[in-house]
Amino acid sequence: MKETDGYPPIFDGHNDTILSIMRTGRSFFERTAEGHIDLPRALDGRLGGGFFAVFVPTPQPAATGANAGGVPAGPELASAQHEARATLDRLLEIAAASQERVKVVRSAADVQAYLDGGTFAMLLHLEGAEPLDPDGRALAEFYAAGVRSVGLTHARRNSFATGVPTRTFPSTPDIGPGLTDAGKALVRQLNERKVLIDLSHINERGFWDVAKFSDAPLVATHSNAHACSQSPRNLTDRQLDAVRDTGGIAGLNFAVGFLREDGARNADTPIGRMVDHIEYMVKRMGIDHVGLGSDFDGTTVPAELRDAAGLPKLVAALQARGYMDGDLGKLLRDNWIRVLRETWGA
Repeated sequence: MKETDGYPPIFDGHNDTILSIMRTGRSFFERTAEGHIDLPRALDGRLGGGFFAVFVPTPQPAATGANAGGVPAGPELASAQHEARATLDRLLEIAAASQERVKVVRSAADVQAYLDGGTFAMLLHLEGAEPLDPDGRALAEFYAAGVRSVGLTHARRNSFATGVPTRTFPSTPDIGPGLTDAGKALVRQLNERKVLIDLSHINERGFWDVAKFSDAPLVATHSNAHACSQSPRNLTDRQLDAVRDTGGIAGLNFAVGFLREDGARNADTPIGRMVDHIEYMVKRMGIDHVGLGSDFDGTTVPAELRDAAGLPKLVAALQARGYMDGDLGKLLRDNWIRVLRETWGA
């Protein structure tokens, strides 16, 4: 995965691959037709690593209910911690069994070194803070295991924040209240440990609360431009401006429902539509604040792309729009490395 084909290995802001592996029993090291990422397909697509989400599924609404805005509640602390530990253990087992082909990153220097040296770089991410307790004990435990990124919520509400449901289109992300007092305290805890805070999935009021209370760059690992597709999961122009102004980054989500003007979950969506979002975000924020956040293994992506092996098609589409050399490198990996370095301090 060295820089031999005209562009560097790609670093991706989000995938749900470990969930796919645990649900299907497939191997990360063997090529299959299931899901989007395994190591052989990553090699084919020059995917050098990315954020691997540890996600605890939302309980059935019948068990938890939903608030007046139709936002379901997340899992309880004990069950969330149990499932998150099991998922995290599985990721660590993959790295341990890889014969040095896969390593968990704990610093931006690790990301740079692993991408440059051909080692697959795995960044551990909690997608939803339900496994974290208000006192920070679990955060210390997960940090010691290698977690370096936390999303405050998924498309649900918890004791920290409220997310946006994705079933409503068109809609804005201005759904529900902002951070709770526990959420504000968690932002401080994450800042103190220099853990990246992911703003994808959080509602707009929560976004602005994080902007107010956090001292780190604002990051949305897998969110698109609301001006191009009016999904509540996408970022408004004001939000994009705030990401830019703090030196942060937004990673292009490959989900067709967040790409299309009609919001349809139709795989017959051209790769060019992905580039449309990138171009809009680059025009709004500048080339230094846009990356990739595929959501592989967690969503429907354009059929033309298909899976990680198809990433060169996206690169070719970017090159056809004039993104070359240094600018292309920024979009594919360098912007992520910069933001990780500024957030983590190393």
